[in-house]
Amino acid sequence: MAKIPRNVIDEIRNSVDIGDVIGRYVQLHQAGKNLIGLCPFHDEKTPSFSVNEEKQFFYCFGCHRSGNVFQFLMELKHIDFVDAVKEIANDSNIKIPEQYVSVPAKPSNNENRQLFDLHDKAAKLYHHILVNTPAGQVALNYLKKRGMSEELIEQFGLGYAPDQRILKPFFQQQKVDYQLLRKSGLFSEDQQGELRDRFIERIMYPIKNGQGQVIAFSGRLIDTSKTNLPKYLNSPETPIFNKRRTLFNFDVARKAARKDGRLYLFEGFMDVISAFAAGIENGIASMGTSFTEEQVAIIGRATKQLDICYDGDQPGQNAIDRAISLVNDHRPNQLQVKVVQLPAGIDPDEYVQKYGPQQFNAYLTNKEETTTEFYLRFLRNGKNLDNQNELMQYLNQALKVIAQVQAPLEEDMYLQRLASEFNLDRQTLKTQLDQLRQQLGIHNQPWTKQQPSLVRHQQFQQTSEEEHRKVKLSRTELAEQILLRYMLYDREVWMHVTSDHDFHFAHEKYQTLYLLAASYFSENGSYSTADFLDYLDESSLQGTLGQIENLNVDQEVDMRAIDDCIHMIAEQTPLAAQIADKQAQLKEANSLHNTELATQLTIELVKLLKQQQRLKTEETN
Repeated sequence: MAKIPRNVIDEIRNSVDIGDVIGRYVQLHQAGKNLIGLCPFHDEKTPSFSVNEEKQFFYCFGCHRSGNVFQFLMELKHIDFVDAVKEIANDSNIKIPEQYVSVPAKPSNNENRQLFDLHDKAAKLYHHILVNTPAGQVALNYLKKRGMSEELIEQFGLGYAPDQRILKPFFQQQKVDYQLLRKSGLFSEDQQGELRDRFIERIMYPIKNGQGQVIAFSGRLIDTSKTNLPKYLNSPETPIFNKRRTLFNFDVARKAARKDGRLYLFEGFMDVISAFAAGIENGIASMGTSFTEEQVAIIGRATKQLDICYDGDQPGQNAIDRAISLVNDHRPNQLQVKVVQLPAGIDPDEYVQKYGPQQFNAYLTNKEETTTEFYLRFLRNGKNLDNQNELMQYLNQALKVIAQVQAPLEEDMYLQRLASEFNLDRQTLKTQLDQLRQQLGIHNQPWTKQQPSLVRHQQFQQTSEEEHRKVKLSRTELAEQILLRYMLYDREVWMHVTSDHDFHFAHEKYQTLYLLAASYFSENGSYSTADFLDYLDESSLQGTLGQIENLNVDQEVDMRAIDDCIHMIAEQTPLAAQIADKQAQLKEANSLHNTELATQLTIELVKLLKQQQRLKTEETN
């Protein structure tokens, strides 16, 4: 197998955002310029795992692991470098030439790649028909009438499938394999095996996976007078589409949730799109079916809070009840649930159209309530609270809900509310609540709810600094880290240091990083953290680079400070130690048959030996 060329590796690595990839496995949220979360490589309760999207690398202040997106997958999944590159390439739909892949890709992977390609082409064709052809004008007018701008149509890649069957001849012209078309879900098949376009006379909503690849469609009928046809028609499940594991707009919403700290769960696609137009980019929707356990797990990996934003009518309230129960039964990472109920008979799309984006944003903020508040209202449905028996039934159910509350202040607020509304003694309610907790085996534990995001961020920063201090650095090592940090980012500093051919870092790991950096700069004109990490085979070196990258240094270079670092390092680098270290490096370079590096090390060793001989001569004289 030929080695994958550097330009191919760079293209694949640059095709993804490291935050998106790591975000599939680690719940991340914004903290200043970085994303933070719990480290997946060691047990911890306070986040110390940091992802720098600008430089495309991660670093853990706790276990000191560091690397780019490839190293993250290698560490997490225990795979080699080539497999990590292949996985990212598959995610980005980049094909690696066969001569660079040791084992041919599995047929299913090739097939999936082709299915992604089919759906991408279909989405572009449907979109073209909607915005550029007379056949799509009726659908375009309909969407604009519902408040959809051209920018919004472009953002979600909306399209139109006309009454003519256009998709089959389009792919036949490209000589796409018949069996692949059968498996795509884009066609229906009659008893004779004839394929027909599945979607006809429908506005097309592309459905994407977490990586933003089109994997399915949902088609909305424009002419609703055709009662024999479903209003919405979804793609069937295929090798690349599982509706239980798919959430509409999740690829975009996940990124927005890092800043906002929550996701909004809406009932339909148009609700998500209208919310997006109102500035709510972290909205998602399930696939026209009930909320699923798999979707709860996906949401739990992406955020700490889910706001359920359904209609306020009875079916909407029942759906909220089911969603809350599902999260409580399969609660991932202590996912908090809040509820935002719209007025009965109006959905988010209609609310935005009627009252405008600003009022919709204000409603989401001001009407957010806890699940306890929701149930205290929901449990009233169908009950005549003027009837004593039904009132007692409601109060017993309400106390069971309040029994789950852990915060004393919150508990007191709900009890006070019941006491005031129904003219009851608060202490009597409290006594009954305590008895109920005993019966249910519920212990009123100290409040452990999630702290406000600002406090979490401050706590992370403090913990990170404490963890960083645990790496005991001498003044010399700190000088070496600072010097390397400036050398990597400033060409003038690099030239200043390397102009002294006798210069040598005091510790082997920094000297090794320096030599590898020299090799890196011989092939690259500028420095990239993510790119340089590919040059580092040892995890210890990757961790050291992570420490260096996280140093808090001034952006402007002070050459006097640079000289101070050089002087401090030189004082701690005895000549004999330098010679021994150089000899060890030369031995390793020869064993690796790295002739270029061996030549460079030999020249440096000869200079050190001459310097040693000169010093001996001076001492003799």
